[in-house]
Amino acid sequence: MSKAPDERREGSAAAARGRAGARGAEGGARPARGGAREPRDGAKSPLSPELLKQLRRIEIRTQRLANEQLSGSYSSVFKGQGLSFREVRAYQPGDDVRWIDWNVSARMSEPFVKVFVEEREMTVMLVVDASQSEQFGTRRASKARVAAEIAALCSFSAIKNNDRVGLVLATEAIEKLVPPKRGDKHVMRVIREILGHEPRYTGTNLKLALETLVKVAKRRSVAFVISDFFAAGFERALSLASAKHDVIPVMLVDPRDEELPDVGLAAFEDLETGEEVVVDTGDRAVRDHYRASMRKLRSDRDKLFKKLALDAVVVKTGESFVTPLRDLFARRARRIRR
Repeated sequence: MSKAPDERREGSAAAARGRAGARGAEGGARPARGGAREPRDGAKSPLSPELLKQLRRIEIRTQRLANEQLSGSYSSVFKGQGLSFREVRAYQPGDDVRWIDWNVSARMSEPFVKVFVEEREMTVMLVVDASQSEQFGTRRASKARVAAEIAALCSFSAIKNNDRVGLVLATEAIEKLVPPKRGDKHVMRVIREILGHEPRYTGTNLKLALETLVKVAKRRSVAFVISDFFAAGFERALSLASAKHDVIPVMLVDPRDEELPDVGLAAFEDLETGEEVVVDTGDRAVRDHYRASMRKLRSDRDKLFKKLALDAVVVKTGESFVTPLRDLFARRARRIRR
């Protein structure tokens, strides 16, 4: 059996990050798993009745949000490919002389100008982290569930403006690639893939996901990269992707990502590597070190996004994801008006 691609992790803090550990505080520590972790067979499986209900709830909720709360904001801040040529017509007073078609004017012995229209059509690409750490979250919502809702909201906003939507679903490998298309049915397929796909691998390779985005999206697109950004080694790929596309990092954060609970001795399993470590969570120094490591990781990510001039969005599980997106649109609208 082939081995999984090499996993890119964030140094020593990753092994004891405690994404599974906070779960252990609620329901007991996960037992260690023997042997190497292999890719899962059968990446595609039919949706359970519960997942179908979730899919329907997400559809209803995000369509309403797209219509009521983000209506108009999306189209005003995301532009298409620019201007496209429509026709040549006789010059009229007030026309911009820069658009005079001199060849046609010479043939017709009078001035003619080129007429352009705004090419509104745009492609929205969703780059979604489907690694095992995305299954972690509060009792109310896992990161995967929040990612699906954010993707749905962005997708429904896009198709309302006749834009196309595509998907790159990634773990250590590219799990699913959905070419950009329009229409409600296509959006439902995208959401279904995010919500119901059974990943073959458990780790994260954002570098590969971003490189795939650059390869498959030939024209400049708006790319929402939805992840907790726990992976490492993707910085150059993000820089290259942002040079070609309008990249918007959407960082998913769970409150328990940054706080190690005091539950005494506890076995923590890294949800992506399967590695287990026993930690004395009662030791304040351990908890302080963990908190400092996680805050440094967040700070490093913030600095990276700022360096690349990216409009990053932070979404916390258990809280509204609409407000951060609405704030994003407002920031962009203010810049356009300047």
